[in-house]
Amino acid sequence: MSDTKPLSSTSDTKHSCVAPVALAVAVVALAVAAWGLLRSPSDDAEGSTSSSSGDPKTQVCDAFTMVRNAVSLQTNADLGNDRVAQQAVAANARLATLGGGEFLLSRLNGSVPADLADAVRSFANDLTYIGMGQLAGAPADDPAQSNREKTAQATAAKIDTLCR
Repeated sequence: MSDTKPLSSTSDTKHSCVAPVALAVAVVALAVAAWGLLRSPSDDAEGSTSSSSGDPKTQVCDAFTMVRNAVSLQTNADLGNDRVAQQAVAANARLATLGGGEFLLSRLNGSVPADLADAVRSFANDLTYIGMGQLAGAPADDPAQSNREKTAQATAAKIDTLCR
């Protein structure tokens, strides 16, 4: 009998280490998201003009592609069946969704063509509502959440066309 206790203690120790690590990752992700939401728009404008093409359409289209890729990557990550790992994936997906929406909104300015700006604004707002719905515990089959996802997908297809 004494042989089973050390084995279960070792197993419990391994599992108990995963939760604090996942919690730390989630806290860092939330801190980065908060920083992104709270920094001034002038910081974004300075960074975006110096690091990318001068064409506003290209800048917004590049930002859209980056956000779409981030959301897809983080939403479809598979770390296995461990509950803590699944929660970490969900937290990163929410961060990509919320952060992506805010990132896109921060890239819009008066120089972006109106039809593209309207579509990107709609997509970004859908992303933020989807992310907040996820944080609020909306299940995947929630009709409002499902409708937002369908609208976001349709708008993303429109943005793809406008960015060509």
